[in-house]
Amino acid sequence: MRLAPILDALREAVLTMLAALATMACTLAIDPEQGPLTLAVVLAYSLSRSHLDHDLRGRLEAAVILPIVSLAALAVAMLLRHEAWIGAIVFVAGMGLSIWMRRFGPGPRRAGSLIGLPFIVILITPYTPSARFAQPMAALVPIIVALLALLWVAVFHALGRRMYWLPPVRSAPVPIARVEPTQSLRPVASTRMAVQMMVALAAAFVVGYVFFAERWVWVVLTAYIVNAGNQGRLDVAYKSVLRVLGAMVGTLLALTVTAQVGAHDATTVMLILLAVFLGMWLRPISYAWWALFITVAMALLQGFEGQSAGQILVLRMQEIIIGAILGVVSAWFVWPVRSRHVLRRRIADALEQFSAALDPANAPGSGAAFVAAITQVESVAPAFRATRWATRRSHQPQPANWIDSLVACREPAVALIESGRTPREVRQAIGRTRKALREPAAIEAALGELRAALEHDRPEDSVDARSDR
Repeated sequence: MRLAPILDALREAVLTMLAALATMACTLAIDPEQGPLTLAVVLAYSLSRSHLDHDLRGRLEAAVILPIVSLAALAVAMLLRHEAWIGAIVFVAGMGLSIWMRRFGPGPRRAGSLIGLPFIVILITPYTPSARFAQPMAALVPIIVALLALLWVAVFHALGRRMYWLPPVRSAPVPIARVEPTQSLRPVASTRMAVQMMVALAAAFVVGYVFFAERWVWVVLTAYIVNAGNQGRLDVAYKSVLRVLGAMVGTLLALTVTAQVGAHDATTVMLILLAVFLGMWLRPISYAWWALFITVAMALLQGFEGQSAGQILVLRMQEIIIGAILGVVSAWFVWPVRSRHVLRRRIADALEQFSAALDPANAPGSGAAFVAAITQVESVAPAFRATRWATRRSHQPQPANWIDSLVACREPAVALIESGRTPREVRQAIGRTRKALREPAAIEAALGELRAALEHDRPEDSVDARSDR
């Protein structure tokens, strides 16, 4: 594990927590109740992670869309409170819409991300009308909190970039990984993932309402979590396992903490914030850490009154396991997106960026686009590496090896791109590797040849430098 990503995650977690605390401080002055305070933390975290504030356009879009979506989410929360089944239908449709919009490009993609944020908040903390304000002022509180979260996230992100804690905003667009349908009769991946999410959430609402009455939220929330950011059905299954294991340990930890310090006091609030901070920081290392600490935070937030610790643990684990199963079943059987297809598409994107950077017809540039594409490949690596460990005696091609080989090419490839040279041998190796992506059995060897070509390339050996064109 490299130290740099951990330090980068720590810096971003610190900035996000400062933004959350600033938003909470402003919210306390407006409405010191649990709902708005929880909204402040969740939106600050979500806006920070989504990076929607990186430019003026993103901030303006968020400032316009967030109030509208917050009002819609408020209406859905009221429906869930008074007309549960109608509220569930609207909630499922809203979450499906937020994913389906990805197919229309970067602008609708950002709008879809904003749509999903308040909807998740109402799962974590069911809406309770403010006792401090009369309508319609009470309806404006969530909107004010959302705009405050956006403001403070933008302020601390700008400060972080000025302090070089965060990377500078690049004007060049980051390549968006594509997933092409394997058959022309199938819809594109974003549509399939939207349908998968809607099916999983619909099933979770039915199971939750029928069998778990007061605690249906844990079933629905888990079904959402394991399908959010769907990168193929293997990714969903992997996150489900980590979610269950992390939730089990997190619930036990929360029960222990509650037994020692009690609940609903200043100490509990600090522990909730600490759990959220640790989850944000350690999430890049493993999703299991996020699952563990967010379970601790939610368990402390909702409390354990009314039942014994053993009963709570059994019920909560049942709900989480059922929600995870529903998410996996939906991703696996409802228009499935195969993880290998996602990985091959992302490797193809990375090779396309590398090839374009070495094209003698193009002006010299940086390796930023290639590095961004490699990052997209690495995002699917944990599930494949876990599968490689579980099937280490199998003789089938291991996609995790493809990832390792491509990642090993990153540093020499970036050095080559920035040197301005375009060695023919490397360009030919890239071409062979791109062709090999059609045959899974040949991918590992082709990537190995590309890596060897990069390692053997020397500046003095190249007769195809850009200066010789």
